Amino acid sequence: MTSRTIRWSIRAFGFALVGVLTFIVQPSGATAVKAQFVGWVVAGLGLLAWSLVDSYPAAARYRGRALPVILGVIAVAAGFTCTAGSNENNCASLLVSMATAGAGIEIDVPASWAVTVAGILAIEANWLIYRDGTSQVSVFLLYPTIPLVGLLLGRLVRSRRVQAEQSAELLAQTQQLLASRGQADVLGERARIAREVHDVLAHSLGALSIQIQAARAVLTDHKDVDRAVEILLTAQRMAADGLTETRRAVHALRTDSRPLDEELRRATAVYGERYDVQISLGVGGSPRPLPPDATVALLRTAQEALVNAAKHAAGQCVSVNLDYAAGDVRLTVVNGLAEGRERVSGHGQGTLTGGYGLTGMQERLRLLNGTLVAGPRDGQWAVTAELPLAPPTLEVAS
Repeated sequence: MTSRTIRWSIRAFGFALVGVLTFIVQPSGATAVKAQFVGWVVAGLGLLAWSLVDSYPAAARYRGRALPVILGVIAVAAGFTCTAGSNENNCASLLVSMATAGAGIEIDVPASWAVTVAGILAIEANWLIYRDGTSQVSVFLLYPTIPLVGLLLGRLVRSRRVQAEQSAELLAQTQQLLASRGQADVLGERARIAREVHDVLAHSLGALSIQIQAARAVLTDHKDVDRAVEILLTAQRMAADGLTETRRAVHALRTDSRPLDEELRRATAVYGERYDVQISLGVGGSPRPLPPDATVALLRTAQEALVNAAKHAAGQCVSVNLDYAAGDVRLTVVNGLAEGRERVSGHGQGTLTGGYGLTGMQERLRLLNGTLVAGPRDGQWAVTAELPLAPPTLEVAS
């Protein structure tokens, strides 16, 4: 059973009960009896019209204009039924209260007050007509409070209903926001994993490409099969290392990464051994833990710069410097330029406008409010990445 059915069952029962109790005590005079009966019937017709407007969708478009009129008719008819000829039985005042309570719930404040005032005036007019203006003043003043109580109760129910609807709407919006936030987190995590896999594979495939080119050169230029096989074995190990590095990178996205200086020591050692070049690592300032995103971004930048150095400046010395400052951290990778090669903007070793590797690093750093600069400097090629960081926390001795 729906709440509407329950509500109208209660109203119908109340109307029938008021009719029974009203006509148990007959007022004196045939005119009073007729007035009481007519008022009760008209109030019943008003309740019927109210139920039709409330229940049928076809009548819903007339609800806004018809409902104040219907409730006003019920209030006035019940008001004339209330005191017709007898102040000993005034159960019909409950019908007036029912109308004013409905007005307080269903219609706006001015219209609900108009219904209430109409009901009060009907009660007073009926009392003055059939009591001849000589009965107790207390009754004259008491009856109007019943419609007012109904109105106040109706407004209270309306406010609770509006509050419940607002709470439900706020809850729905909150749930939708949480769902959207969860979806955004999932998409963000996917983007992070995709970016990390892309960068690791680009680094590994770039190094693998260099080895394959070397093997091809050995076979075509020197016909040295043994040396070519050795280079290809190295390439095979690099491919296996690339897959391992990819799994490790994805795992590191969900766990705490190692300190950046340790990661750089590992990366530079692998580079020096793999390409048989001299490489140095310097760490300045006071090393401190970095956020995982910052560690990964700077590490991938260093790896990309090293791959570019091996590809475009093979055999040249490389220096990697990591400097910790109070508010930022700076990574610089410098290598010598290959003989006979000119570097101009957009060409050469891999500027930000040529090649996707450093451009991807720049985008990654930009997400962390960092910067990346790459280009010739003092006869060398330099890649510099900077990330702003929160200043270190100072411990005060107690």
